[in-house]
Amino acid sequence: MTNTPHRIVLLRHAKAEWPDTDDHERPLADRGRRDAPAVGRWLAGSGITPDLALCSTATRCRETWKLVVPELARRPRTVYDERLYEATTGDLIAVLNETDDDVADLVVVGHNPGLHAVADALAGGAEGDLLARTNRSGFPTSSVAVLTFTGSWKSLEHGTAHLAAFWTPHA
Repeated sequence: MTNTPHRIVLLRHAKAEWPDTDDHERPLADRGRRDAPAVGRWLAGSGITPDLALCSTATRCRETWKLVVPELARRPRTVYDERLYEATTGDLIAVLNETDDDVADLVVVGHNPGLHAVADALAGGAEGDLLARTNRSGFPTSSVAVLTFTGSWKSLEHGTAHLAAFWTPHA
């Protein structure tokens, strides 16, 4: 077992439109296209340089990530994973558990209610009132939760992480 510190960045996709199309194919709305680069700037300003990004295959997630990446100090390896679309807490933890221990900072670009639920489930503690703030806000579009934990990715489970930051462009 490793004692390496890891950081999980849970990023809910930016605001999407509701056109007459399949949910998976919904594109970003104008507000989403404005908010996504702000997410990238916040991540960069927070010193977060992800080693790996796991992104839902949904159009709104892919578009969000493409607008976030140019703002980062370096481009992480990106894997588009269909399991992240409509993922449950258990699904998300299983995906996280597959992460190679060489990955220090991981970004997951996905959807609610899964991201909010996994942030809540993993957080055994939090800075200040962050857990209350995430629950009050409902984890809106373009929100970012940053969790930290020490150990192997395989050991990540309910209550083993610490909610270190929560940010949304419309706070």
